[in-house]
Amino acid sequence: MKILSFLLAISFFNFLKSDKPAYLLYDKDLKATSYENMLKELSQADIVFFGELHDNSLNHWLELQVTKDLFQAKKDKLILGAEMFETDNQTVMDEYLKSLITAKQFETEAKVWQNYQTDYKPLLDFAQENKLKFIATNIPRRYASIVSKGGLEALNQLSDDAKRNIASLPIDVDLTLPAYAEMMKMGGMHGSGGMSMSAENITKAQIIKDATMASFILKNYEAGRTFLHYNGSYHSNNFEGIVWHLKKKNPKLKIVTINTIQAQDIRQPSEKEKNTANFIFAIPDDMTKSY
Repeated sequence: MKILSFLLAISFFNFLKSDKPAYLLYDKDLKATSYENMLKELSQADIVFFGELHDNSLNHWLELQVTKDLFQAKKDKLILGAEMFETDNQTVMDEYLKSLITAKQFETEAKVWQNYQTDYKPLLDFAQENKLKFIATNIPRRYASIVSKGGLEALNQLSDDAKRNIASLPIDVDLTLPAYAEMMKMGGMHGSGGMSMSAENITKAQIIKDATMASFILKNYEAGRTFLHYNGSYHSNNFEGIVWHLKKKNPKLKIVTINTIQAQDIRQPSEKEKNTANFIFAIPDDMTKSY
C-alpha cells in the first residue's frame, strides 16, 4: 500500500511538471489539497470569505464555480454578498433580483464597478436565476470618504437615515492589527481640493468598510445557512479585517476563508502566504487581467 501511494505521488508530481495548470489549490500550510476537500469545508461553514484579486479573470471564474458548486450542496440555504455593492443600493439590487427592473436600469442606478459586466454580473445573475438573496455589504463610498478626511467622529453628523447604511457607531478600532498597522506606515496623502488626509484617518476609512461589511453580513446571516461573501483578499486575509469584526460580535461563527495569490511558479508559492487563509488559490502571475 505504501509503495502504491509513493508511486501515485510520483505520478502526480510528474503530471504537474509536464502540465501547465491554470491554478493550484493549497491549504493554510501550503500543502496541496483538492477542490472537493475545500468544497466540503465551505459547505459546513457559517460564513465563507472568497478573497479575490479584483482584476484577475481566472479568479472570477473560480468564484463563479465555487458559487455554483456550493449551491449544489446548500440549495436555498446559500446567501451571497459582496464588497462590490454598497448598502444603499440594496433596494435597486433586490428589484433586479426579482426581475422588476432591467439589467440596464440596475447598472444605471447602482454604483457598479468598471469590471461589473465581466466579473460580477455572472454572480448576480446566478442569484437571480436561482432566487438567492444577494446582500450589498460595503459602506457607501461617500461615507468612507468623510472618514478619510475627518475621522470616524465625522460620521456623527449623518442623519439617522444615513446611519442605517453603515455599521452601528461607535465601532471597535484596533490600529495595532497588522493589516491596519501596515496601512498606518504608508503615511497621509492629499485628496481632491488639496485637503490633507492623515494616515490614521485613511486607515479608519478602511476600518469602517470592514466593520460595515461585517455588520451587514451579521444582519443577513441565518443559522443553518452559509453566507458566501466576495471581497478583496485584503479584507479577510490573515483572519483580520471583516473576520476580526465578525469574531468580536459573534465568536461562535464558523468562518472559512479563501485567499487568491499570484505567483511566477504556482508549484512553489511564497512562504509568506502560509496561514493567510484556510485555502489558497495560486494563479500564474501572467494570467489575463479583466482591466
